[in-house]
Amino acid sequence: MDLDDGLDELLADINEPSCAKKYKTDVLELNQPGAVNDSEKKGTDTESEPKPGTSKGHCVLVNQKQRGNPLLKFITSVPWEYDDIVPDYEISKTIGILFLSVRYHNLNPDYIHNRLKELGKKYELRVLLVQVDLKDPHSVLKNLTRICLLTDLTLMLAWSPEESGRIIENYKIFENKPPDKIMEKIENDPHQKIVNALSSIKPVNKTDAMTLISTFGSLENIIKATERRLADCPGFGATKAKKLHKALHEPFLKKGIITNKEDDNFAGDLSIEEVERIETENETSNKDL
Repeated sequence: MDLDDGLDELLADINEPSCAKKYKTDVLELNQPGAVNDSEKKGTDTESEPKPGTSKGHCVLVNQKQRGNPLLKFITSVPWEYDDIVPDYEISKTIGILFLSVRYHNLNPDYIHNRLKELGKKYELRVLLVQVDLKDPHSVLKNLTRICLLTDLTLMLAWSPEESGRIIENYKIFENKPPDKIMEKIENDPHQKIVNALSSIKPVNKTDAMTLISTFGSLENIIKATERRLADCPGFGATKAKKLHKALHEPFLKKGIITNKEDDNFAGDLSIEEVERIETENETSNKDL
């Protein structure tokens, strides 16, 4: 007998959750003793499985083929460990080093070519560390230099296992250092500029330059000083004073260039800025010639 109570229409209008069964199952599982929810599972997995690359980023990775290499005992300033890598030494994910000795390259000239094929185009900085262990390595080094130029390798030379180990250490130590650490520092101090200018003259060192400044007080007085007065300075003699006096008074232009006689004579006082300006003008004129 059919019942017309209107329940069929009411049930048809109810939207049943699509994952009702799964939800009930999860609830039942969570209510069981010792059950662990998804968030706890994820946390457990994260703690049990180390992230790739994070545990070994602090040390130098060494290829298994390098076992027994004497340079390894000289890597003491940074940690290292063996790993399954393509290069011989991996400083980071962007720096790889291949090791080669000149003697071994003479015996196996195809070895480096095969290693380069394995390396492919991996790593941004690719280094070929060559240990020079022959008395006459010039022809071999010429060949290796050519290989480095063609394959985008940086060639580094070492003359002992200790030096090879130190090079690998330094690559790791300076891995994250800014480039200005090894760039030339430009002195803006006028006093230091005078010291650098005077010490650029062959017989004069920085100690002599400091002595000249303390004795005469300024570059102007040093230029005006006679050879005898220069020779009387501590650490100077007749020979050094003569060379310094000649360097300070000889014409800026090269021989064979006609100049006015008035320009050859020193007239008036020169400041540091004027000396730099004259040097710049002369360098520009020499390039034009």
